[in-house]
Amino acid sequence: MEESTTREKILKRIRQALIHKTVSRFPSIDWEKNVYSSGDLSLEEQFAKAFTAVGGKFVFCENEIDFIEQLMKEATANNWQRFYCWEQEICGLLDTVEFPYTSEDYDLPEGMVGITSCEALVARLGSVIVSSAQGSGRRLFVVPTTHVIKAYTSQLVPEMKDALLAMRERYPDNFPSMIASLTGPSRTADIEKTLVTPAHGPRDIFVFLIDDIIHH
Repeated sequence: MEESTTREKILKRIRQALIHKTVSRFPSIDWEKNVYSSGDLSLEEQFAKAFTAVGGKFVFCENEIDFIEQLMKEATANNWQRFYCWEQEICGLLDTVEFPYTSEDYDLPEGMVGITSCEALVARLGSVIVSSAQGSGRRLFVVPTTHVIKAYTSQLVPEMKDALLAMRERYPDNFPSMIASLTGPSRTADIEKTLVTPAHGPRDIFVFLIDDIIHH
């Protein structure tokens, strides 16, 4: 009986609060305004700073040819041997310079490098947004030892909400069944509260950011 009485008291207070709403002490506050300051940094600089801070590798490319050259340079420096790519647009670019890769999706060995695109880059968080709607599906985001992401400066957005809004506009009728935010290599602190990386995904993540915005 006491439990029921306590429950009724709580419900009564809730009803009263809904009926007699408290007047806001600060009615002029803009709750939608961004509270984070980016200083004088551009979106490219914000992303590079945040992404490298969490262990990501960032490479700026002037154009797509520069992307290929930088990719070959990193491949030599890191002794990358086996490249996998399933997205037609990227495969077409690699084919133009006869860059060695395979589009097989059944033999994914240890040490492989997966090359994918992305949906957006969140500058403040240094996060890469990917989805199941991309030609790489889901596996190339988690299986490779090294994940190479080909991105463009036009994909940079300030905040996560901007990335989701852009995706809503891109997929108005068939929103992806899976969306993931990649913020540096995978890590976990579940084991004895000790940070372990990698945990369940790539050991290294590289973002090759291609400048596709015309500067006047």
